[in-house]
Amino acid sequence: MPEPLRADVRLLGEMLGTVLREWGGQDLLDDVERLRALTIQAASENGTSTSIEQAEELIAGFSPQRAEDVAKAFTAYFHLVNLAEENHRVRVLRQREAGLSPTEARAEDSLPAAYAQLVSEVGPGEAARRLKALEFRPVLTAHPTEARRRAVAACIRRITVLMERRELEQLGGVALADNTRRLLSEVDELWRTAPLRTSKPSPLDEVRTAMGVFDETLFTAFPQVYRRLDGWVNGDRAGAEPPAVEPFVKLGSWIGADRDGNPNVTADITREAAAIANEHVLHAYQNVAVRIGRATTVDAATTPPSDALVAQLARFRELDPALADEVEARSPDEPHRQAILVVARRLAATLADESPLAYGTADELLAELVTVQESLVAAGAYRVAYGDLQDFVWQVRTFGFHLAELEVRQHSQVHRETLAEIEKVLADGGRTPRAASTSRC
Repeated sequence: MPEPLRADVRLLGEMLGTVLREWGGQDLLDDVERLRALTIQAASENGTSTSIEQAEELIAGFSPQRAEDVAKAFTAYFHLVNLAEENHRVRVLRQREAGLSPTEARAEDSLPAAYAQLVSEVGPGEAARRLKALEFRPVLTAHPTEARRRAVAACIRRITVLMERRELEQLGGVALADNTRRLLSEVDELWRTAPLRTSKPSPLDEVRTAMGVFDETLFTAFPQVYRRLDGWVNGDRAGAEPPAVEPFVKLGSWIGADRDGNPNVTADITREAAAIANEHVLHAYQNVAVRIGRATTVDAATTPPSDALVAQLARFRELDPALADEVEARSPDEPHRQAILVVARRLAATLADESPLAYGTADELLAELVTVQESLVAAGAYRVAYGDLQDFVWQVRTFGFHLAELEVRQHSQVHRETLAEIEKVLADGGRTPRAASTSRC
C-alpha cells in the first residue's frame, strides 16, 4: 500500500476508534480490533482455519446489540477506507499532471492524448472539426436495491472535502487542529447515522438521489472537463479567445422513466421526475448567475456595453421598471453586472413560474448570456467573457432546462398490446382505441 494512502487509512481509522471509544467504551473498540486482527490473520494463513475459528468463537459470544454495533463499526470503517482509496486515486492523477505544462501530452488514457493522436492522423483542421462534433451521452440508472442512504453519502462527501483540504492546503497549526476537529465531528456523524433505509426507495427517491449527484458533482464537473480540454488545445490563449471545445456531454436518465417491468413508474411519476430535474437545474443556474453577477464589476468607462446589451436591459425595463431601477441603483455604471443580475432575477421568476419575467425556454437564457459575452468581447474584456461566464454558457448548453433527457423504457408486452390495438382500430375503420390500455404508454 502506498504510504500516503496508508497514512489516510490510519488517520481515519484512529478517528473512528476515538468515536467508538467515546460512544461504546473501550470494550467495544477492543472487540472491533480483535475481530479485525483475526480476519487479517486468517487472510494470511494460506487455508488454515485457526483464526477463522477464533473469529467465529468471538462473534458467537457477542450479544445481539454488540454484534450490531461491531457490524456497524466495520461498515463505517469500510466507508472510510473506500473514501481514502478514492482520494488517493485523485492524488495520483494530480501528481501525474503536476510536472506537465498545459500543452504537453497527458497520459494515454486522457482526452488531450486522444486529440493529439487524432491530429497526427487527420491533421489539425479535420481534428478541430471532429472535436466540435464530439458527443458523449452518459445515462443515469436507478438501483432500487441500493440500501445506502443519501445522508450517509453526503457525510462521506463532507469527509472527502476535508481530507482534500488537509492535503492541498498543507494545513498546520490552528488550521490543522480545526480540520481535525471537523473530521472527528463528521466521522462521529457517520457513526451515529442509521446506515440503511427503513423502506424500499420509491422511484422519486431514486430521482432525488440522482439529483444529489448532479448538485455535488456533475453540474461543475462537466464544464471543468471542457475547460481542461480547451486549455490543452488553445494553450496560453485559453480563456482569452473563443473556446475550441463545444459542450459535448448530453446527459440521459432512466430514473423515473424506466417502466420496463416496474409498475411503480407511471406517467405521473415520469412527469414529476422531469419537474424535479427542472427545479434542480434552475436553482443551480440561479446560484451561478448571482455569483457571477456579484463578481462582474467592470464599469462602463473601461468596458462600454454593446448596443445589443443596452437593448436587452431596455427590454427588461419594459417588463419590470421597478426591478430595473433597483438593479441599476445597486450597480450604477456597471451594465454587464446589471444584465447578469437581471438573469438571476429572471431565473428566480422562472422557478416561481412568475410571468412575464420567467424564461420560456433555455434558449432565451442562453441568448441573454451570449449577448453579455459578446458585449464583453467587443469591449476587449476577453478574459472576463471567456472565464466563469463561459462555464455558465457551457452549463446551459449542456443541461438546458431539463437537466437530462428522460429515456422512457416500456415493457415489450405493452408495446405489443398497443400495436395490436392500433391494428384493430385501423381494421375497424379508425375508431378511437380504449383509453384504459393506451394510457399505459
